[in-house]
Amino acid sequence: MATDLPQLTVPPLSDSAFVSGRFYPTGRPYQIIRGDMSCTVGSVAAVLREFSAGGTLYTEVWDADSPAPYGCGIVLAPWPNRIADGKWVHDGKVQKLDITDLGLGNAIHGLLRNTSYELTSYTREVVALSATIYPQHGYPFIIDTRVTYELTDDGLRVTHRLANVGSTVAPVGVGAHPYLRVGEHPIKDLTLTLNADTYLPVDERKLPTGRLPVDGTANDLRGGVLLDTADLDTAFTDLHPIGEEYQATLMAPDGTGVTLWADLSFGYIQAFTPRDYPGRELTVAVEPMTCPANAFNTGEALRWLQPGEVFEGSWGLRPIR
Repeated sequence: MATDLPQLTVPPLSDSAFVSGRFYPTGRPYQIIRGDMSCTVGSVAAVLREFSAGGTLYTEVWDADSPAPYGCGIVLAPWPNRIADGKWVHDGKVQKLDITDLGLGNAIHGLLRNTSYELTSYTREVVALSATIYPQHGYPFIIDTRVTYELTDDGLRVTHRLANVGSTVAPVGVGAHPYLRVGEHPIKDLTLTLNADTYLPVDERKLPTGRLPVDGTANDLRGGVLLDTADLDTAFTDLHPIGEEYQATLMAPDGTGVTLWADLSFGYIQAFTPRDYPGRELTVAVEPMTCPANAFNTGEALRWLQPGEVFEGSWGLRPIR
C-alpha cells in the first residue's frame, strides 16, 4: 500500500458532504484530482460516486447518507446482470447462488455489491481498490479482484483485474453500472448513440431469449435516440469498434456531452432508463459488460480462468466540451 496518501478534500456530491471519520453506506470515500477533473469513489462495491470536469457532472450523484440507488456506479463481478433462479451447473453439479433479485427470483450483479474493498494504492490522480471473492453458495472459487480509477488527459479510465488464485478453473464476467448525465441538462433532452447491430430481447424476468437485429425497432440507437422517448433496459451487442474501443455517446443540444468507451473485451453494453431514480425525473445507465445476463447458463462470452490466470479490461468516460 502506498504510504504517501494525499490529504484530499472530498467534493460535495449532493446536499450532504462527506465528513472525515464518519461511516457511510458506500464506505470510505476517496477523491482523485487532475487539472479541473475530479472523481470520487466509495469502498463499498468500489462504487463510482462522482466524475466531473470543469465543474460539470458527468455521472449521477446521490445523498452521502444513502446507499447507491439502482446500483448506481457499482462494480459487477464475477458476473453482471442476472442468473436465472440463481442456478447453474458446474461439472454435473447444480450450483445455487443466493437470490438477490427478489422481485424476479434471480441472482443479480455478482457477489461484491455489499463488500467493502481494501485500499491498494492511492496517489493524487489514481486510486486502486481490491476485494477477494471466496467460495460461497453457488460459487466455489477464489477470485482476487482489483479496480483502478485513474484520471488521464482524456478523462476517467477504469481498469478491472480478475485473477484466479484458486486451484480450479473458474468462470468470470465483469461489468460496471455508471449512470451518466451532462451537467444540468435534463436527461430527456439528451441523445444516446450506440453503434450496435443487435440487441437481446428478454422475457418477463428480464432474462435473454436470444438476439435480434435492431433494424426497424425502438432499440436502434445507431443514429441516436432522444431519451425523452426511450424506454430501455436492454443489452446490445455486435458493437462496431472505433479503433480499439467501443463507444456510447450522450449528447446535449448545445453539443456538449460524454462518451463512455470500453476496450474490446467488453462486447456488450446495457442501456437502462429508469424514471424513479431519487430526485430525478429520468436517468440513464450505460453499462459496459464482458458477457450478457445469464451467461453462467448460456456460456455466452463467459470467460474461464485457469488457476493463476488473470483477466484485465478497461472502460472510461471522456467529456465532450
